[in-house]
This record gives sequence, C-alpha cells and structure tokens, in this order.
Amino acid sequence: MKLKKNVGKVDQIIRYVLALGLVVLSFVLPLYWLLIPTAILVFTALFSFCGLYTLFGINTCKVEQNQK
Repeated sequence: MKLKKNVGKVDQIIRYVLALGLVVLSFVLPLYWLLIPTAILVFTALFSFCGLYTLFGINTCKVEQNQK
C-alpha cells in the first residue's frame, strides 16, 4: 500500500519550522513530552502524508497524481 501525498511544499516548510520551535521549547522549558508532536510533524512533512488530512479530505499537495 502506497500512501497518497496530501501535504504540499509550503505545508512541509511550516511543519519543519513548527517542529524546530517545539524542539527548542522542549529543551528551554523541560517539557520533553513536546518531542512527541515534534516527531509527528517531522514524519508527516518527510513523507508528505497526513492521516488527519485524509480523514477530513484536505489536500495541500499541488501535484496531480495518476490513478493506477
């Protein structure tokens, strides 16, 4: 099963910036549980797939994919 991309480039950049901010915040304030949403943000940006986007029918990826 291949995941259909639904996260666009701008969305990826926003997710990486938010993840970086959460990493900094988790070490400045000793809130290490913030690393969990950080990992989720990084993985969804890395694989260009967000499960919540699928549930709500959102697609920020501009590239049209061929249906096979």
